Amino acid sequence: MTFVLGIDGGGTSCRAALATPDGRILARAKSGAANIRTDLTGARASIVEAARLAFVDAGEDPALIPQTPALLGLAGSNVGTYRRQLEAILPFSRAVVETDSAIALEGALGPADGAIAILGTGTAYLVRQDGRTRPVGGWGFLIGDQGGGARIGRDLLEETLLAYDGIREASPLTNALLAVFRDNPRDVVEFTTTAKPGDFGGFAPMVFDHAAKGDAVAAFILDKAIAMIEASLDVLDLRPGDPLCLLGGLAPLIRPRLSERYQAIVREPLQDALGGAVAMAVRTFAAEPTHG
Repeated sequence: MTFVLGIDGGGTSCRAALATPDGRILARAKSGAANIRTDLTGARASIVEAARLAFVDAGEDPALIPQTPALLGLAGSNVGTYRRQLEAILPFSRAVVETDSAIALEGALGPADGAIAILGTGTAYLVRQDGRTRPVGGWGFLIGDQGGGARIGRDLLEETLLAYDGIREASPLTNALLAVFRDNPRDVVEFTTTAKPGDFGGFAPMVFDHAAKGDAVAAFILDKAIAMIEASLDVLDLRPGDPLCLLGGLAPLIRPRLSERYQAIVREPLQDALGGAVAMAVRTFAAEPTHG
């Protein structure tokens, strides 16, 4: 029996699906973060581990990994040479790296026109009209990813220190965040020295939880995030009838906060990004010889 692998890697986790050459998924597995721009070596380790676990969960021998082609949709692959660097060091029979938004679009819409908004640790957008695709955003945590979980978490840390210094009003949210760091602002700063986007994103749920309780600081942070998300959606220039799929871990929390004009065109995705990676893998490797 022969296989293909579809892999979806982001700033928080990496998922792999082992499938037959016709796209029937046999098993799915999950491992650690796989943003190749922020941590290429760590991403490779997560990718290989997710693939190994998928083989194990399917009851197949992970020793077949070097004989299996893989299509990977990965955060961080849209800039620099990270994509080519990773393809050269992966253990698969062939590795094709795409952006995480490309596999997400495939999963959400299939071949149809429309747009996706990936709302997770980071943010990225992709629109397809008349068969042509155009990306927006996805520039990474330091200078992009506005509205994503990492930026929301980072904003919470900033607002907490502003409140500690008396520059802004404190709130139950800022007090709760400071308590995580033993009420020591220096520990907050120390955390940021080595924190990765996924670490910042770990604080995003606190913001949504406190916003539901009417916390003013939480509302301020989320209002800013929603404004940036909608500004990004605006430039997609969606036409009447174009569907919008919201993807990523924050999508269910963001959707009810969007303006009515965007809520009205939101549609459920056909399948998730990992399913999109498998579909692209089947199409990409269909004409290639397989090994068993």
